[in-house]
Amino acid sequence: MKRKAVICCGTPAEDGDPAPEIPEQIQRELDAIGGLPALENRIPSKKKLEERSGICQALSDPIRLTILSIIWDQPLCVCVINRIMRLSGSKLSYHLNILKESGLIEGKNDGNWIIYSITGRGRRLLQCMEYAKK
Repeated sequence: MKRKAVICCGTPAEDGDPAPEIPEQIQRELDAIGGLPALENRIPSKKKLEERSGICQALSDPIRLTILSIIWDQPLCVCVINRIMRLSGSKLSYHLNILKESGLIEGKNDGNWIIYSITGRGRRLLQCMEYAKK
């Protein structure tokens, strides 16, 4: 026996069937904002969605959150960050690059050192997450 696929609100889909009705309350709310086209226009661009996805991925790793915590109060060089993190140089560099590419930290050259600091964007995003030091 072949099962019917459900496409919306419990309505079974069958070949050639019209799209199921939208619940009345939802339809009124859609109409109030200009319908489906207006709703579709609210979706950010693919570029913006990819940027936001990258930020979420950068924030999804405990190692990167630890790095952000370390540089929250003051900019630091890699050697200080790594004394706390105890990672291989390549692994720390990998995580720092992800944070830099997502705009959460920046690195400034100071002679032979690169000094890393949290950016305004990084600070705002962490504050939105109710991120706080112990």
